[in-house]
Amino acid sequence: MKNVRINVIGAGLAGCEVSFYLANKGYEVNLYEQRPKNTTGAHKSDLFGELVCSNSLKNMKLDNACGLLKEEMRQFNSLILKAAEVSQVPAGNALSVDRKLFGEYITSQIKNHSNINVIIEEVEELKEGINIIATGPLTSQKMTKTLQKILGEDFLFFYDAAAPIIEKDSVDMTIAYKKSRYDQGDDSYINCPFDKEQYEKFYQELIHGERAKLHEFDKVFEACMPIEVMALRGEKTLRFGPLKPKGLEHGGIKPYAVLQLRQDNVSGSLYNMVGFQTNLTYPEQKRIFRMIPGLENAEFVRYGLMHRNTYICAPKHLNRDFSLKNNSNVYIVGQLSGVEGYVESAMSGLLCAVYLDLKLRGKEFVSVPQTTMMGSIVNYICLCSTKNFAPMNANFGIMNNMLKDRLEMANRSLDSLKKWIEENL
Repeated sequence: MKNVRINVIGAGLAGCEVSFYLANKGYEVNLYEQRPKNTTGAHKSDLFGELVCSNSLKNMKLDNACGLLKEEMRQFNSLILKAAEVSQVPAGNALSVDRKLFGEYITSQIKNHSNINVIIEEVEELKEGINIIATGPLTSQKMTKTLQKILGEDFLFFYDAAAPIIEKDSVDMTIAYKKSRYDQGDDSYINCPFDKEQYEKFYQELIHGERAKLHEFDKVFEACMPIEVMALRGEKTLRFGPLKPKGLEHGGIKPYAVLQLRQDNVSGSLYNMVGFQTNLTYPEQKRIFRMIPGLENAEFVRYGLMHRNTYICAPKHLNRDFSLKNNSNVYIVGQLSGVEGYVESAMSGLLCAVYLDLKLRGKEFVSVPQTTMMGSIVNYICLCSTKNFAPMNANFGIMNNMLKDRLEMANRSLDSLKKWIEENL
């Protein structure tokens, strides 16, 4: 069965995970990627697995939902997590990476694998054999039309946003200071403190700032709400969200609000504005964000931007092995499948590859346990109501695990996953 033709379309996180796993199992994989021939408007390089919105893969602790998900993925030798380990930058409890090194590692592992044939081409129609579509939230118009023909309906979509990145040397460190929230024992973040008057002036400019025009606007995913849209919910909203000052006292003074900057590359020369996804025009970003104490002379190497995220109605179209209900030779993984988040997207590609390998070896489909975070996410997107379906990320609320203590839940999840691996792989 290893002579089967496997086509993976898209070299993002999910596409690279599925390609790498299957290639390591001995299958020949054709991996198609349209960049650099065609650009998306959001990507800035031709590297595989490029992180667009943020350089953080979220929390590393086991009692955190995404931390547990990453540990489950390690049981399958995740390529993405290996890349994160070699490109990690300080970020407290978060697993944050140097985007360039992260992408370079993934690209090298994929291009140098003897069982992976990389083809730079925009795929417009399905290829002969098995097609694993991992084109992500920025799926091209031509592929979107192809999928619409297969699925028989328009896609759902929402808008996603990315935060600006600034040069560290342009931050005024006589005003800003280093500290992690809640005294985590490090100083990974740069903190820009507001007093009440500074915050109120900034707030007024922010909510009245000029925004870039959006076409075919539908909705914004809650976790990526633009800062200026979030601010419209009330003056106190940001102080209980991305600008909360709790745990960031400095020199005996408790600031009224605090913007945190997170290291974005290994050398520490670039920092991103945590939680500051935005759709303000570039001139307005420069003007308004320079009102933040310590950023009066900030140099922006990338402004924030918004882009359309496309996804399918998973409970209507997907089986739990990520194959389409109306075509068992077509698989959809990544954010296009209805999972939300970098790690979750990579997980879908990895788990799809695990299931496909078992299928091609003639084994009966047995899903990973619903007590695991992996199994819970897939169970949710495939079996929830189709009426108000929205992308889902890792969280303990969707788990089939009745223990109250999260660390106990995590340990139970890992035990059940290891047992599943022993019995099925």
